[in-house]
Amino acid sequence: MKKFIRFLFILLLIILLLLIYCRYEGTRGLITKEYKIETNSIPSSFDGLKVLHFSDLHYLRVVDDNMLKKVVEEINLINPDIVIFTGDLIDKDFNINDKQKEQLITLLKSINSKYGKYSIIGNHDYIKDKEEIETIYNESNFILLQNTYDIIYNSENEKIFLGGLDTYSYDKADIDKVMNYFKDNDNIDYKIILVHEPDYIDTITSKYDVDLVLAGHSHNGQINIPFIKNFILPYGSKKYYKNYYNVDNTPLYISSGIGESRINLRFLNKPSINFYRINKI
Repeated sequence: MKKFIRFLFILLLIILLLLIYCRYEGTRGLITKEYKIETNSIPSSFDGLKVLHFSDLHYLRVVDDNMLKKVVEEINLINPDIVIFTGDLIDKDFNINDKQKEQLITLLKSINSKYGKYSIIGNHDYIKDKEEIETIYNESNFILLQNTYDIIYNSENEKIFLGGLDTYSYDKADIDKVMNYFKDNDNIDYKIILVHEPDYIDTITSKYDVDLVLAGHSHNGQINIPFIKNFILPYGSKKYYKNYYNVDNTPLYISSGIGESRINLRFLNKPSINFYRINKI
């Protein structure tokens, strides 16, 4: 009995220490994951394009202004050509006050990019006051894409197509609306699609040929333990949740996110941003 009690005490102590680690160490720090993408589709004048992708800030749950400042500093250090945010700006369980809103806008606005900053709606954004979320994006100089697209031009007048989907979790994603441009035009070779929930890629690739899909939502498995991770993966990322997949010859990259959802823990999965360098071959 004494041995059993001792064993139980040690086990509980290990679990407690692990929880403390996951809460206070696992959720801190920032990793930059760098990927080299080689393609013959991108226009020659865009060769070496630098794309910065971050996602799932879940502002106010664990991420505070100090954490966000580090993210902004790291992004600006990379000096990207395009900045992309794939949804879940503010956690659904927290309400932002005027001072916090002003600070959030100030920090997001200070992110620099050559061609522009783009965002899409996540499932948490959809639950919040959408007008407020749209205001934050607009005042931060982010172009919000909701089943819409933008055309990025460079000095050579060559183009990249950038389409952004609304949230799949509430059945709002519509790839047909996004790709409506190509009903009357077929003059853009490189197409990037932004989607919050990565499982929607099957719908995208079943209908259209695109060159790159960027997503968030899964956090790559916030608690990175087999079986446990799979159990807590959110709807919309049950099939695709890791860093990278090739789906019908379409590369899919999923950000592990900055913040946390539902539980304030991370294990073997530090907050991160993705940096893609797209080279022509």
